[in-house]
Amino acid sequence: MSNPLRPAETTSPAGYWDRYGTGQAESESPEEALKNAFGWCQHEGHGPGDELLGEASTTLELGFGRGNAVAALATKGISATGVDVSSVQCERAVQRWGHLPGAEFVQGDVVDYLADAHERRWEAIYSIWGAVWFTDPARLLPLVWEHLEPGGRLVFSHAPAVPGSYGPQGMYGAGFRGRQVWLYRWAYEPETWAEILSGHGFVGVEAYVHPAPEPDLLGTLIAVAHRPPR
Repeated sequence: MSNPLRPAETTSPAGYWDRYGTGQAESESPEEALKNAFGWCQHEGHGPGDELLGEASTTLELGFGRGNAVAALATKGISATGVDVSSVQCERAVQRWGHLPGAEFVQGDVVDYLADAHERRWEAIYSIWGAVWFTDPARLLPLVWEHLEPGGRLVFSHAPAVPGSYGPQGMYGAGFRGRQVWLYRWAYEPETWAEILSGHGFVGVEAYVHPAPEPDLLGTLIAVAHRPPR
């Protein structure tokens, strides 16, 4: 794994996230990190918490970042797994939270991980401003559906779409003078997300923009969808 103290080179999407992780300093104590782990919304102390996951006893986070949410669930006795493409983030999460029973951190691409997960299933799969935002839903959602327990739920959050700008949104990961590395984010209005999720077999879909704590601030797109029970 990469040394998180050494600057990472942005030569690939994984390298981009390694560099992003390298620039994230741990400013919170472990206690604070666990308390604030479920920041579905970007405004601190605002919005829903892990109750969006229901009563799940097994969970999978797609793009776990610092690993705080995985750790917070593990402290509640939940079997909590996370997968992240960044080796830097994975190493840091293992160093900080790997001692917790029930916490599992995997380094890898979420699509590849799910494709190779075979018969493994989870009661809740979730993404907090994570891999759901950065992965083509046509590739990801069938795999998520396959690996949810019947009656299980998918929950994700990210920024709302810029009005009039929908679908894959490109960005260069190494700047305009760097190597040709690019990333995509998938942006849709809540109604479109609901149609996409329903089209992939999910039921009980709720997709909405959670309002910010102040009217002139940006809200948060949140979606909750269920695999039908048997």
